[in-house]
Amino acid sequence: MRVRRRWGTALTLLLTAAALPATGPGTATAAPAGAARPSPHPLPLARHFDNRAVSDNSAPGAADFDGAGHSLSAQDLAAAGWSPGSVLTLDGTRLGLPRTAPGAPDNVVADGQTVAVSGRGEALTFLVAGTGGTAAGTGTVRYRNGSRSSYELTAPDWRSGPLSTKAVALPHLNGPGGPSAGPARLYAVTVPLRTGREVASVVLPAADGAAGALHVFAVAVRDTGHRTGSWASSTAGYRAVGPWTDRTLRLVVHSGAGGPRARIRLANTFAGTPVDIGAASIAVRGDGAAADRGPTPLTFGRGKTGTRIPAGAEAFSDPVDFTVPAGTDLLVSIHLPGTVTAAPVHQEAAQLSYLSAAGSGNRTADAGGTAFPETMTVWPFLTGIDVQGGPGSIVALGDSITDGVKSTSGTNRRWPDVLARRFQAQQALPRYGVLNHGISANRIVTDRYPGDGVSTDTGGVSAQHRLERDVLAQPSARTVVVFEGINDVRWGTSSDEVIAGLRALARRAHERGLRVVAATIAPCEGYHDCTPAVDARRQAVNAFLRADHGAVFDATLDFDAVVRDPQRPQRMLPAYDSGDHLHPGDAGLRALGESVDLRALMPGRR
Repeated sequence: MRVRRRWGTALTLLLTAAALPATGPGTATAAPAGAARPSPHPLPLARHFDNRAVSDNSAPGAADFDGAGHSLSAQDLAAAGWSPGSVLTLDGTRLGLPRTAPGAPDNVVADGQTVAVSGRGEALTFLVAGTGGTAAGTGTVRYRNGSRSSYELTAPDWRSGPLSTKAVALPHLNGPGGPSAGPARLYAVTVPLRTGREVASVVLPAADGAAGALHVFAVAVRDTGHRTGSWASSTAGYRAVGPWTDRTLRLVVHSGAGGPRARIRLANTFAGTPVDIGAASIAVRGDGAAADRGPTPLTFGRGKTGTRIPAGAEAFSDPVDFTVPAGTDLLVSIHLPGTVTAAPVHQEAAQLSYLSAAGSGNRTADAGGTAFPETMTVWPFLTGIDVQGGPGSIVALGDSITDGVKSTSGTNRRWPDVLARRFQAQQALPRYGVLNHGISANRIVTDRYPGDGVSTDTGGVSAQHRLERDVLAQPSARTVVVFEGINDVRWGTSSDEVIAGLRALARRAHERGLRVVAATIAPCEGYHDCTPAVDARRQAVNAFLRADHGAVFDATLDFDAVVRDPQRPQRMLPAYDSGDHLHPGDAGLRALGESVDLRALMPGRR
């Protein structure tokens, strides 16, 4: 008999089995005797649907996702903006939800089916979930030129999988006895493709009777296009705000790479409900909240003034004829027509942005700044600006030192800013964009923010759990620089665990064709919790990085050697210290950015 099971959906990073729960609730349902074998010919995914995952609250018995009579609530999905037939953008991939009514087949239990998929890109994204535990298996991608590649697909359990990697969590389950408390997790998992080859079909993994069942609801090719990232930030948490009602945010950001035809990325990461965007615009900044000339309006979904972003999803504006100058402050204005009580934010912006008065309406077209009397020091919703063409992007994945904590606000003196200016000022190498994905208080191994719900913690999910969203899904990412670990060793994580986490990050980035560069951890003696035991763990990680010689990473940057005091190497050089002994000040951050050999970041070099 073949073991079968049911549904789940959302954005997850591709996790190793060790990072996921090994078991979960759910009872297996055997396939009927004499069930037909999957067709070897490619068929649209919906033609393979053989499981019912979603039920109406009034008829919970119409679906059975897990073999025990449990299912997802259609009402909960609709409240999250995940309605049948809607298209969600998850980790840069547009995925269509099944166009099925509650109680109708809406997913397939993976068992070797051949699915018709087309497109050319760097990755495939699957909308999946496991029942009966974490589900995993090996599938095959078939390309138009006759070649093939294999992939490993892992689907966390819909009941017990990690909240930190879900796209959305639903508050209830439907079951034989009616609704019960959730959450039910929905995931999206991305796997690599062969560069430059056009996909013809995908063979799903075979069923494994000893493991959970792997349910697939959608699959699509992700293509970030020929674009270069000019500016980016990471969602660090989901915070209570305002409430903001019928107001316009005017966010100040600083471009790195320049280029034509800009677009923005807005994200509703970690949210439980949709957010409505009434209008948006982009402009070069003049003084304060004023633009240097009339803002350029942005549209969404091929010409619409606004958009609704479902819980956990994101939205890209349509490319617009607006030239982004390199190294320039920009204003991105976002009108929120409804009432917003919580928002995904990047907490440590090191930059003042602006907010219009309550009830002031759509001010995205204002060139002047008088409509924006309030200020804020966070970036809500906005996570990226990119431009057409260019050589692609280098991503800095880090913690508060990368985030620019203790740098002078409004002056763009973070070390990735220094690196971006150096790339733009030279002619010998491609002028890559540099994207800052630092989060204050972030760790490699463990989550600070749990990944779900309104919270005051804005330390983000771990680097492991945000790698897909913040690095692999970035526009034309070429190289990642990993500069993390001090928070792990300060808060009790062993050096062996940090090293294992660094190895896992490198492996996953290499699978996607990125160059991976690691930086040694800077000293922190004098900070209140930087004990000798912490320094010993830090030194052990640094010893591993210095001895690597290309075995794990393509290059190593010795940031420790740049900022440490030669007379007392467990502490920072006083001239580079911001004063708290953990974070470099402007001079120290400049030294880090200027110490990087730009050639060490070039893709294809070892």
